[in-house]
Amino acid sequence: MVVALTLLVLGGLTAAAAPRVLARGSWPDREPVLALWVWQCVVAAVLLCCVLAMALSGAAAWQAVRGQVFAPAPSQVVDAYALRPDGQGWAAAVAVLLACGGAWTAVMLTREVRAGRRTRRRRRAALLTRSPRLPWEAADAGERLIVLEDERPDAWLLAGPASRLVITTGALRRLNGRQLDAVLAHEQGHVRARHHWLLHCSGALARGFPRVPVFRAFRHQVHRLVELAADDVASRRFGRLTTALALVGLNEDRGAFAGHAHHQAHLPLRVHRLLTPAPRLPAARRVRMTAAATLVPAVPLLVAFAPGLSALGG
Repeated sequence: MVVALTLLVLGGLTAAAAPRVLARGSWPDREPVLALWVWQCVVAAVLLCCVLAMALSGAAAWQAVRGQVFAPAPSQVVDAYALRPDGQGWAAAVAVLLACGGAWTAVMLTREVRAGRRTRRRRRAALLTRSPRLPWEAADAGERLIVLEDERPDAWLLAGPASRLVITTGALRRLNGRQLDAVLAHEQGHVRARHHWLLHCSGALARGFPRVPVFRAFRHQVHRLVELAADDVASRRFGRLTTALALVGLNEDRGAFAGHAHHQAHLPLRVHRLLTPAPRLPAARRVRMTAAATLVPAVPLLVAFAPGLSALGG
């Protein structure tokens, strides 16, 4: 049980301290893709702490679980974990609590995925109502460009097996060709990087465990960083000024730049970032940070396997 409790303490400290540590620097705005990777590694480490603690607690509580967890291990490895019978009550309670947390996480993720699918189906049905498929168009046609009659400038990509880029006539009148191409590149950047899965996972964890700081911060940062990453995809192909003008053209009538739209409060910062870009981190530092982040989930594994490895080494 000592190792299991150590893992729980490590997971708790990581969950509490990681958001503060990652919020100190300005580098995530300069390297949003790297920042997304770091956040994923931190969250994976917290979840791994819980999973390993659940396995070891279950092994301490029930002989059947112990036989499964330590099935291929020699006897000295099992002895190294000091799984004594007098700890069965506490171990069982911890294991059951963590198992309930895992089941709740799965339920919330399933709800997020289903809600996303319902939203896409509803938007697709509304799109077919406003823009019916022509008789000669195949039902499973590839990516299509759909123009909707609407005075409000807007553009979005409806993801799915057959992606649909939707642009309103208001956007066509307001944006020039390169700006429209930048909007398309931005939306395609979301789809190719599978950002919707990151949004599903972060939303499920934040809604399932709203009092855990790392999960709240993860959801907030994912929503922000995926937009910055998609902006970078568009700006690399069509220029920062073009991408910034496209953002302004699509959103200036919605009050996003006058403080009237709280859900779009990050738009002025995105435009400012495009117009006054900070230099990227040096390549060597990016490599070091990527490697360091990749090693973060290895820490719980090292803690969990340390007694067994010490027993084998001795």
